[in-house]
This record gives sequence, structure tokens and C-alpha cells, in this order.
Amino acid sequence: MTRITRHYVDVPLPDGQRRRVHYRMAGSGPPLLMVHQSPRNSGEYAPLMERWADHFTCIAPDTPGFGQSDPLPDIADINDFADALVDLMDALGLPACPAYGFHSGGIILVTALKRYPERFTGLAIGGYAIWTPQEMAVFGQSYLPPFQPSAYGEHLVWLWNRILEQSWFFPWFDVRDAARLPGAHADVARVDMAVREMLDAGDAYRAGYGAVLRAARDIPPPDAATPPVLISAYDGDPLQTHIDRLGDMPALWRAQKCATPADHQALSLDFLRALPQAAAVTPVQTADAGFVGIDTGDFCGLIHWRGDPGAGVLRLHAPGEELAAVPPAALAIDLPGHGLSDGWAGAAPTLWAPWQKVIDAVAGHFGIGDIRLPDTPKGDPALLFPDLSPDRYGTHLIRAWQIVRARHFFVPHHAVGAAQAIAFDPVHITPDYLAREHRALLRATAARALCEALNTR
Repeated sequence: MTRITRHYVDVPLPDGQRRRVHYRMAGSGPPLLMVHQSPRNSGEYAPLMERWADHFTCIAPDTPGFGQSDPLPDIADINDFADALVDLMDALGLPACPAYGFHSGGIILVTALKRYPERFTGLAIGGYAIWTPQEMAVFGQSYLPPFQPSAYGEHLVWLWNRILEQSWFFPWFDVRDAARLPGAHADVARVDMAVREMLDAGDAYRAGYGAVLRAARDIPPPDAATPPVLISAYDGDPLQTHIDRLGDMPALWRAQKCATPADHQALSLDFLRALPQAAAVTPVQTADAGFVGIDTGDFCGLIHWRGDPGAGVLRLHAPGEELAAVPPAALAIDLPGHGLSDGWAGAAPTLWAPWQKVIDAVAGHFGIGDIRLPDTPKGDPALLFPDLSPDRYGTHLIRAWQIVRARHFFVPHHAVGAAQAIAFDPVHITPDYLAREHRALLRATAARALCEALNTR
């Protein structure tokens, strides 16, 4: 299977600061830039990257404010997102190359192509929205309500149902038979993935999503000289009917309806491969954060790290947590099945030796001799870290929120009583603080196993 790697790059800002961007990469050969839809992140392209990596070096960034990329510093419109994309290409050292985008990713790319035609050899776009004034009036502010965490997790109930029902109705809040979509589903894995992506973006999703919804849909005139563009949309895509709204386009642009997502991807790949290609490049990445590939036999995958690689000190987080602010002169990692690191291929080990092998491999990679182990949580691992597998009704989200809130009041959190009460910092029970811990716990699929393994040291 093609290996997808993950990286960070810092993009300079006009004020001298830097905006950190996370991106995925796979394959070899000429570069292909891939821009995801909102409010998703580059992870949605993982299956496509694995297939297209035979032809390209696929580079898929998280757009500003989504995934693990910093948001833009100011309130932005679509031109700012297009400019940010080209600034990222500069930071990565990408020459003019082909690009692919789906839905709002296509809006960003078309805007970037109009502003910087010399930076692209062509675009393949999956669905291009041409909203009528009446449709935009329906969207209004209802499509992008504020998304702020609440003290008792009420926001999670809304989020689960909003993501679930967006495959039932379009727009998601228009609950009428006339607004039903043909591809309605209750696929727990798909809904949970999109929910987690929204949790990562937080309220910043409104900036990125709002920019593409408000963007002008001014297709260049027929006599415009631009690189080639293919726009295609498959049966069941809400934007397929918009193919008929595109009107006259430049000579090198074409639009096509097709039957299935696979047909759309095949059309796009053939089109992209026929475009002028750039020479292979090695994209730039930051020196103080990233992902390192580790293979110990028991574990094979990427380990997320941040800090000073030359510090000589490796700090490890506790079960159910992830790397946080890294103190000076230290490097921290997310252990397997935690944070942004990959999980174990099978069941996470409950003995310490396999975990120690991963830690030693990371320490050896960076030449670190001082390893700081976490404290072992007090309590029964099965009760400390119950099963939080996603379920049809999203109750795992609420269970996780109750855990991270209760553990600030009692140790262990599952034993509520005067004897277990602990002092707490009011800052630690603010919704924003709990939201960070909640995301970490949801990502910690190996928390119970790590807790049990620590007990065997």
C-alpha cells in the first residue's frame, strides 16, 4: 500500500509572523496539489492519494482553519484563501503544477487560477456551485451558525445531528421532502469522521466555509486565456445540476456530467495526467514539528512529534491525553493510538515492552537519552477509559465530555464521593479547555491499553 506521510510547513505573513500549515503527501513524480472541501480536511483525500500516487506526488494541505492548519489571522474572503494557497505553494517550493479540488476546494482553486494563472497548468474540479439569489437567501446565516463548546456538552448533540442529516437534506436544515437527497445514509464511521473534523476546526469553520459560499461565481469569459479546466459532477452530487448553470466558458474549459464518483475520479485523473507536468520536488517542512515513521515489528506507522529535536529530553503524555505545550529544551510525542499518531495495527498491547520499543525507536531517531515517563492514572483502567467507539446516535461524544469534566472534580473520575473529591482550577472546566481535552480523549483509542501497560512496568 502507498504510504501517506504528514508534515508541517510555516508560511510567512506580512507582519513577520508565520502561519503553520499541515499537509499530507504520497507518491513520487510530478507534483499534484489537492484542495479539500469545507468543513473537511486533507484526510478526506487519503484513499484518492493512495491511488493517484502511482502518477503524481500528491500534496494535500489542510486549508486555513481546518484540520491542523492555523486559521488566517484576519476575517477573510475567498481571495484571501486563494492568496493563502499560492503563498503555501511558495513556502513548499512548488512550481506551476496541476491541481484537483472538490466542491469548495474547487472554488478556492478556480479563484486562485483567476488571480495567478501562471501558477497552475490546469485544474480538475469536482462540482462547481453556481447559486441562484433565491438559494443564497435560503442559506443566509442558517447554514453557518456559531459553533462554540458549551459547559455540559450540549453542542455535541447539535453537531452529531447536523452532520448526520446533511446527507438527508440539502441544505441540512431544510427539512422538507422537496429537499431530500438521494444518497441519505447513517454510516457511523463517515459521520464520526466529519464530526471530528468539525471539532478540530471549531468556530473557525465559519470563516473558511463562509468564504466559499459568499465567493463570486464569475467564470472567465469565453475569450479569456487561462490554463485548461475540467468540471465534472456525478449522479447524486447536489452540484450536478449546476453544470447546466455554467454558461459559456473559455476555450480550454469543459464541463461533464457522469454517473458515479469513480467515473468523476477517472475523468479527473485522465485530464490531470494530460496536462503539462512539473519536475518532481521535495516540499519544505518545519524543523520543530512533524511525523516520524517507526517500524518496531509490533508497530508500524507515523508518530507525531513537536519540540526541539536536539534537546536530549523526550516527554511522554499520560493515557488518554496527547502532547500539549512543549517546555523549552524538550521534545514531546503522541504515543501510538493517541493524538495525531497512528494507531496499532491490531489490538493495542497491554504489556509495556511493545510501547517501550516504540519510545526507544523515537528516542534513537532523535538521539535522545533522557526519557520522561508519565504518571500512571489511579483507578481501574476499564472504568477510567470505557469504550468510546462511535455509535449511531453519537452518545460516545457525550460520554467522553462527561469523563473529561468529572476528572477535574474526582480521582478517579468514576468514583464520585467526598473521599474522591480534589481541588480544581476553574480555568480547567471552561468549555474551551474541556473541548481540547475532549478531542484528545476521543483520539485516544489506545488509552486503556496504555494504562494497563504502565501498570506492568
